[in-house]
Amino acid sequence: MKLFFDETQLAHQPKQYMVSGRIVDPFENPDRATTLINALTKLGLVRTQPADFGIEPILRVHADHYVEFIQEAYDRFMELPNHGPEVLPNIHPYRGAGDDFAPRGKPRPTGILGRAGWYIAGLSCAMMEGTARAAYASAQMAVAGAEVVLAGERAAFSLCRPPGHHAYVDQASGFCFFNNAAIAAEVLRRHFHRVAIVDFDTHHGDGTQAIFYTRDDVFYGSVHTDPSAYFPHFAGYADETGSGAGEGANHNLPLAPGAGDEAFIDANQRLALAVQAHGAEALVVSAGWDAHKDDPLSQLTVTTDAYARIGEVWGKLGLPTLIVQEGGYSLTAVAQAAPAFMEAFRSVSVE
Repeated sequence: MKLFFDETQLAHQPKQYMVSGRIVDPFENPDRATTLINALTKLGLVRTQPADFGIEPILRVHADHYVEFIQEAYDRFMELPNHGPEVLPNIHPYRGAGDDFAPRGKPRPTGILGRAGWYIAGLSCAMMEGTARAAYASAQMAVAGAEVVLAGERAAFSLCRPPGHHAYVDQASGFCFFNNAAIAAEVLRRHFHRVAIVDFDTHHGDGTQAIFYTRDDVFYGSVHTDPSAYFPHFAGYADETGSGAGEGANHNLPLAPGAGDEAFIDANQRLALAVQAHGAEALVVSAGWDAHKDDPLSQLTVTTDAYARIGEVWGKLGLPTLIVQEGGYSLTAVAQAAPAFMEAFRSVSVE
């Protein structure tokens, strides 16, 4: 199985992250990627450098004005007097529904502070000099993985870093800039009539859900921590089932804080049944390892053994599958959970 990764993805090295009112060192750092590479290549995954597929696959998902912001933000921010070391927003617009005054679409501000407030949802997406290059490269890994699945390979692993499932059409959030899983799903849709994205990161993939919420050709399902008092807070509830043509094609299975292996495995099994019922012909797995009990952001008690068991769940579906890296912030847990999942996934599937 191919493992797609590009050294350019290490260029994103932010120094600031706000959590619970404190600026701390970001949990999302380059060490995550190098840890995964070491762990997965030991299993026999073949590290592969893909071609550059250009900006077009990104623009199938993201607004052109948002992509332009990501490309220019750092340079413009550095032109401010008394600027800080990284792009961070200090104001946000009102985005309420049903109000003609609520701003929509392309932002009216031309200044970088207003644009940063429009396009960056919070204080987890600090942008430095290498961020745009790393985010672009991360998206290319997703495209490359989808392309080899389209070419007939049973499965591939796209080591996407920065991750992607919190990124909206026109907004960065939760360490994410481009939505890699969504970009991959759009590539797969060139051939497959129905594609499923399943997400077992401990945080709900609110960006992915929003992108496909009104569509029935891309199913989105997620197993995650109950968001009522946990990031992303505003999405990920069980009653969010899609709208319009997408009604029934969105499936959330939130878990209560403290939930352990059996609840996590059972939710993945139920999600697999939903994928089959939807008639998906190909699968994108948003794989986060941060439900692990040792992860600094986890409120669950999931162990490494559970990742092996859900690897079997998703491998047994037998669908052409792209695994896209999302979260996981304990290097020790990542080094255990990811290979446990992959070894089990490969043991029950034919490449």
